[in-house]
Amino acid sequence: MQNLLRPIFIQTPTAAPTPGSSSPIDFNSTFDIIVFIVLPILMIVFYFIWKQQKNNKL
Repeated sequence: MQNLLRPIFIQTPTAAPTPGSSSPIDFNSTFDIIVFIVLPILMIVFYFIWKQQKNNKL
């Protein structure tokens, strides 16, 4: 049985981050607010502006 599972364990990365090693978003940090709130909102707004301009050209 151990010989069947050995290829699976060989492929497991050792230096890869795991879900338990990440910290939650800190909303007191300016960087986190910009990256996780402001940029996604700007992307959505610019998408709709681009879509509207594209439809007006047709």
